[in-house]
Amino acid sequence: MSPEIHLAQQPEADELLGRSPLAALVGMLLDQQVPMEWAFSGPYTIASRMGHDDLDAREIAARDPEAFAALLSEKPAVHRYPGSMAGRIQQLCRFLVEEYDGDAEAVWRDAATGRELLDRLQALPGFGEQKARIFLALLGKRYGVRPEGWREAAGPYGEANCYRSAADITGPESLAKVRAHKQEMKAAAKAAKSTKSTKSTKSTKSTKDARPSKSAKSAKSAETNRN
Repeated sequence: MSPEIHLAQQPEADELLGRSPLAALVGMLLDQQVPMEWAFSGPYTIASRMGHDDLDAREIAARDPEAFAALLSEKPAVHRYPGSMAGRIQQLCRFLVEEYDGDAEAVWRDAATGRELLDRLQALPGFGEQKARIFLALLGKRYGVRPEGWREAAGPYGEANCYRSAADITGPESLAKVRAHKQEMKAAAKAAKSTKSTKSTKSTKSTKDARPSKSAKSAKSAETNRN
């Protein structure tokens, strides 16, 4: 039985995410610089445009890059940067073909520990540490993939009863809470950057003020010459 997923907020797209490991990985890959619903509806859009009801790593890996980029660029575009993301998806699929025989679920199927699973996820093209931790938390919270120590390996994203990421979305209400949390984090980061910039400017000004002026230097030089 497939897990009940609500990441795309569209029944057909969420149903695909629930039954397709590759769709889940691709959705996570797309989840940057666009709203989460847009990102996680991407796998369904791609599969539909390819004339299938699921994604196939081998087929995507073998596609002509320009043709695949064009497929993602059709209106409505799969992502804000469809060309760039098309390349990343193909790179991910090539890696899965080479390392896991095209079986996306093999990435986590036999992982013995959360640490091992995190290492496997971080090895995937396009998955940095944060994205890997979020996806690990998503696997544990929504897909029932819970190797020993998975919460610890996922870091703060693995905590229960929180609203930090895609891993915590169970419907519209939780989506709104996750979005509010992200906005708070962005505002805090912006404020911190502004404070740092202000301190840097003041420090530079103080240093300049402490230096003797050109006229003072000239006067001192003239006095030295007289002596």
